[in-house]
Amino acid sequence: MPPPKPGVIPLAPLKLGDILGGAFSAMGRYWKQLFGIGVAVYGGALVIVGAAALIAYSAVSDQLRHVVSLSAEEDPTSADMVPLGIGFSAVWLVAMIVFAVSTAMMYATVPAILQEAVLGRPTTFGVVWRRAWARVPAVIGTVILSALIAMIPMVLALIGFVAVMIGAITFSHGSGTALWTSLGFLGALVTAPLAAWLWVKFCLAPSAVVFEGQRPVAGLRRSSQLVRGDWWRVFGITLLAVLMTAVANYVVQIPFSFLGMFSGVLGGSTLSDDPNPAAIVFAMSGYLVIMTLGQLIGQLLSTTFPPLVTGLLYIDRRIRTENLGPALAEAAATPPPPPYGSQY
Repeated sequence: MPPPKPGVIPLAPLKLGDILGGAFSAMGRYWKQLFGIGVAVYGGALVIVGAAALIAYSAVSDQLRHVVSLSAEEDPTSADMVPLGIGFSAVWLVAMIVFAVSTAMMYATVPAILQEAVLGRPTTFGVVWRRAWARVPAVIGTVILSALIAMIPMVLALIGFVAVMIGAITFSHGSGTALWTSLGFLGALVTAPLAAWLWVKFCLAPSAVVFEGQRPVAGLRRSSQLVRGDWWRVFGITLLAVLMTAVANYVVQIPFSFLGMFSGVLGGSTLSDDPNPAAIVFAMSGYLVIMTLGQLIGQLLSTTFPPLVTGLLYIDRRIRTENLGPALAEAAATPPPPPYGSQY
């Protein structure tokens, strides 16, 4: 008898085709909730960043106009550069914060949708939004902790690279310090696999944080527990999902690049010989809008398909190690308690 399949995947240990097919099926069945939340959060982030940029421009427009009008022989003064640097830093900080929150919201949205997609239950935009928004702080903490842990081997690799450079320079001057070169090469050789190992070890943490209501540290431990014994399979499927998304993103960006170049040429032809910054921004507005739209679509792809795959990998690991299949089948046959549906 085939295993039950109330939703997008059979409730049994999943093959590669089941995981990829389940990810595509979830995107097709719940595209309104998935992409609707993505457009809402990233569109809102763009509005916030645009408002911050306008406020910063209104505050430093005089300094910017003065710097742009300088000739090649003149150097800008600190009275002009300091306000520009503060304004740019403020806009950059706002952009980093709002896009980090938006990405965390998408990382929480995907498991929230999978909770119903696996059981074959309908859901609404509002239900998914409330469930995902409640887990955003924990997801942000999980992503930050994962990044900090992954940075350790990266820093070691950088130190190894610097050591290689020092060893090469000193060796070229005849000092004969081949030990530096050996240590640097070994450090760079060891830390790259370590970074990949840590990346895979904690890749299921966002799913655990949302599915089980775990805190960030507990989510990292849970991911490590589930990945144990199946690291290579999780690594291969996750890497395949990332590569597929990269190819799709590249294909999507091609028409937007051509349209953006055409719009930029048309806008540039309307500029005068000595345009001010506002005129330049207005002339290039078509190019900026087209490229921003292309980047938004690419970001939606990058924050939906790979997390869908890792979310299904999380479910697969629990089916294989904890016999979650019967519990899911029982939950699929039970009406969901309002307003959030099943929590397993």
